[in-house]
Amino acid sequence: MPGLTAEIEPQSLISLSRKSVKRALDLFSPDHGQFAPPDPESKKIRLCHKIQVAFGGVQPSKKPTRPADHNNEHIAPSNALALPAGPEGSNELQKGATEKALVVGPTLPPRGLNNCGHEGKSTTIIPAFGSSSDSNLSTAALMERVPSRWPRPEWHAPWKNYRVIQGHLGWVRSVAFDPSNEWFCTGSADRTIKIWDVATGVLKLTLTGHIGQVRGLAVSNRHTYMFSCADDKQVKCWDLEHNKVIRSYHGHLHGVYCLALHPTLDVLLTGGRDSVCRVWDIRTKMQIFVLSGHTSDVFSVFTRPTDPQVVTGSHDSTIKFWDLRYGKTMTTLTHHKKTVRAMAPHPKENAFVSASADNIKKFSLPRGEFCHNMLSQQRGTVNAVAVNEDGVMATGGDKGGLWFWDWKSGHNFQQAETIVQPGSLESEAGIYAACYDKTGSRLVTCEADKTIKMWKEDENATPETHPLNFRPPKEIRRF
Repeated sequence: MPGLTAEIEPQSLISLSRKSVKRALDLFSPDHGQFAPPDPESKKIRLCHKIQVAFGGVQPSKKPTRPADHNNEHIAPSNALALPAGPEGSNELQKGATEKALVVGPTLPPRGLNNCGHEGKSTTIIPAFGSSSDSNLSTAALMERVPSRWPRPEWHAPWKNYRVIQGHLGWVRSVAFDPSNEWFCTGSADRTIKIWDVATGVLKLTLTGHIGQVRGLAVSNRHTYMFSCADDKQVKCWDLEHNKVIRSYHGHLHGVYCLALHPTLDVLLTGGRDSVCRVWDIRTKMQIFVLSGHTSDVFSVFTRPTDPQVVTGSHDSTIKFWDLRYGKTMTTLTHHKKTVRAMAPHPKENAFVSASADNIKKFSLPRGEFCHNMLSQQRGTVNAVAVNEDGVMATGGDKGGLWFWDWKSGHNFQQAETIVQPGSLESEAGIYAACYDKTGSRLVTCEADKTIKMWKEDENATPETHPLNFRPPKEIRRF
C-alpha cells in the first residue's frame, strides 16, 4: 500500500565508492602507521641508544677545573670560556658545573684559528649533558686541538718584470736556454727561431727553415745541436757552429707540439697531434720506438735518466710513464679531469708537477704517487710551467695570468698580470711558454702579444714589506 511502504532513494555509484573506501580505511588503519603512542620504557631504551651512538667517545673528566678566586671574583682560565654565575653566584655553582664537564679527544683545528695554549695546542669549551635537574647550570668540556700537519711555505721575494723584448711577428710559442747560460732561443708563429743574448736582450741570430709555427725547442748539453719542432710535421736538428739544418726527422703524421732530449742518451722524444710519442736516434735519424697509448694529442713530455725515463701528458687528461727499454707503458695517472698541457720536473727532487684547466697537481717519482693540489686554482687554461732549484714554480695561462707558487707547500704567494703591448689586442694576453735560466734567478715568458718578457726577484722586498699570508687547508689529500 502506498501509505505503509516508503520509497527507497537510489544511490549514486560515487557515494557507494566513498562508503567502501571509508570502511576499508577503518578496517586497515592500524597497518598504515596509526599506532598507539609508545610506552615510556620503549621511549627510554630508544633515547639511550641514540645517546650512546652520538656521544659514545665522551668521558667524564677525572680532575675538575676550578676557577681562580681573586678578590671574591670568579675568573675563568685563559684557555677556557667563563661560566655564567647563577642567582647567588656562589662557588658551589661553579664547582658543580665544572665537575660535570666532559673531556673530548684531540682533533684538528678549524681554518683561520691560531693555535694557542701549552705546546702549540689550543683548547675549546663545549657544554656537557647533565640531568634535567641541572639543566640551568652551564657545564663545559675541554677539547684538545693539535696544529695542522700541512708544511709551512718558505718566504720568497715577489717577482717583477724588468725587460720586454720585441722582434717576432707572431705568437711566441717556445723557449729554451743554452747550457752556458749566455743566450736563449725562442720559436714563434712567424716560422722563425731567434737567438737572444741573456744579459742584454739583443737579437743575435734568426734561423729560418720551418713552414709552420715553431712549437718546441731544446738545446743539447752534450753536442752543439739545437732541436726544433713545428706544426709542419717537421723535426729539425740545427748545427749551431754553421747555423743550418743538418738532419730532419720524418715520421709524424700531424703537427708536432713538444720535444725533449734524454739527459744521458743520444735520444730525442717528440709528441704531437697524432697521439703518439716518437723516440728518435739523434745521429742515424732512425725511429726507435713509437710510444702509442694516448687517445688524443700529446702536449707535453719530459725525460729522466732513470725509470720512468719518459713521462707524457695528453689531451685525453692522462699522464703516462714509459719504459725506454721495451717501449711499453709503466703507469697511467688519471687524476686530471681536463687536458694536461704542461709538465715540469723539479731540478733536484724526484717529483714533478702537471698543469691542467681543472687544477695543478704534484706527483712523486718514480711511482707517480699523488702528493697534493696547489692551494688555489688559476683561472683559465695553464699552458706553461717552470720550476727552479729554490722551490719557486711559475705558471702562465691563456688570460695573461702569471702565478708564482711555493713548491714545498703549494702556496700561491704572487699573482701577476702581463701587460699587453701597444698594437696588440687585449685578448692576446696569453702566456704560451716559460723557462728559468740555468741559475734560476731569471724567468723568460713567451706571450701572444709577440713579445718576450724577462722577470727577476724584487731585491728590495723583505718579509716585513711582503708578509706571508698562509692559511693551511682543512684536508691533506684532495684529488
